[in-house]
Amino acid sequence: METATITGRELVLTGLGDPQDVLTSRETAHSAPAAGRVLVRVEATGLSFAEVQMLGGRYPMQPAFPFVPGYDLVGEVIATGPGVTTCLPGQRVAALTRTGAWADHVEIAADPAVVVPGEVPADEAVALVTNGVTAWQLLHRSARVPRGATVLVHGAGGGVGSTLLQLCRLAGVRAIGTASGHRHEALRELGADLVDHRTEDVGRRVRELAPAGVDAVFDPLGPDSLARSWELLAPGGRLLNYGSASTLDDDTTWWKPYADVTRLIARWEALRLLGRTGGRRARMYYVRTGRRYRDDLSRLLALLADGALHPLISHRIPLADAADALALHRSGAATGKIVLLPQQG
Repeated sequence: METATITGRELVLTGLGDPQDVLTSRETAHSAPAAGRVLVRVEATGLSFAEVQMLGGRYPMQPAFPFVPGYDLVGEVIATGPGVTTCLPGQRVAALTRTGAWADHVEIAADPAVVVPGEVPADEAVALVTNGVTAWQLLHRSARVPRGATVLVHGAGGGVGSTLLQLCRLAGVRAIGTASGHRHEALRELGADLVDHRTEDVGRRVRELAPAGVDAVFDPLGPDSLARSWELLAPGGRLLNYGSASTLDDDTTWWKPYADVTRLIARWEALRLLGRTGGRRARMYYVRTGRRYRDDLSRLLALLADGALHPLISHRIPLADAADALALHRSGAATGKIVLLPQQG
């Protein structure tokens, strides 16, 4: 359909450094979307650890500067390109973009987008687009944790970790979560046994809570933590790595932590094939779009619409103040998801 030119603004990351210095705003102009694409008026977009890594040049295969950050979005379709049949103007959609979502209008591919129920708040919906699907797939697809099992969730105060705690409760799975003490009050109602990793011996405390070991560990911290997590698994347990948060300030190349993780997992897999791990195994996880992604996000949005799931939102911040939001995330003071809200005009 024909569309008048729509002007707006987007945020651009211009290089490494302080977000106040390297995050700038520029005007955009959108006309009719290309074939197979739709133009979305953004209602909410997320801030994730990926953007914090990108700020330091430590995210795997991030674009060359300058680029528009923004891993995910929820918004209203306002125009469609030729051949689009899955999205209609006026529908609300969610999309995992990896970059490009920090704007008030974004053109995206139509096919990967997932329709969002009209009654679902945009801020809660966007908390599920990356973090929610990651948590769901870690629990139900990668680890395949059964009801009655016990799992360890590192980084329980983050967007993925806090959602994992809720999904465990819904699935009848006991969760032990590690988080700084100042986050425990916000997390306590999510039903997990909490361990302060700054003041407690995590290994000793987890063994007290689960003397036979845990059935799965979800670990976004990196190679040093993975080695300790492996020792906490029960026979047949699963260790899932999905990041390297503890290496953010390392002075090595961005890829070294991932190479170290790969070597660890390869070693454990070789031992497993030799029958020397008691059935324990380790895997890396990375969220990918596709049919399973769309199915899983739709399930999560249905849980949200039914009131069974409530993503933990730490802060709702105007998109124009994204530099402050990055500093907040970097400080470790937030508990749950930071959501950015474009100014609507």
